[in-house]
Amino acid sequence: MTSLYDEHHSINDSETLLRRVIDIIATARTIPLSSSPMINRDEILEMLEEALNRLPDELRHARWMLKERDEFITKTRREADDILDAARAQAERMVQRTEVVRAAEQRARQISEAADADSRRLRHETEDFLDQRLGSFEILLDKLQKTVHAGRSRLSIGAHREQEVVEEDDPTKGFFDQDR
Repeated sequence: MTSLYDEHHSINDSETLLRRVIDIIATARTIPLSSSPMINRDEILEMLEEALNRLPDELRHARWMLKERDEFITKTRREADDILDAARAQAERMVQRTEVVRAAEQRARQISEAADADSRRLRHETEDFLDQRLGSFEILLDKLQKTVHAGRSRLSIGAHREQEVVEEDDPTKGFFDQDR
């Protein structure tokens, strides 16, 4: 499902959408004679919905990266096992040449250690990537929550002041003795 926002702005991820929502709210013109921002509710809601819809895609991408890492580790271990098996078979055939067997086992260990090191590196990179994305999303949500809270506070303060002004401007208040 393609949204109007995608067609006009070609946004690539939910973080960018959330930053755009914050920007729209922060730079919105105020309603005349008021401090309340004038915001297109439908546009903001559509952008927020789109950001929520895109989150699963980003998480799916991260899971895909983890799956590729696991497949790489499995493939590398399989290769290491194949090399070890080949070295063992060769050692059996060439019992007199123990040096060849030692070299093959050493090479198999090197490959296995390299695979383990690559596995750790990929896992750390993936965890760092996910932590950065979730951290930036958390910051954006916090900013958005503060912006919304500030807007709502302004709206509730304005309504409270109008009520006080109406009560004070009543010219008949206190006119009769029983009103005092």
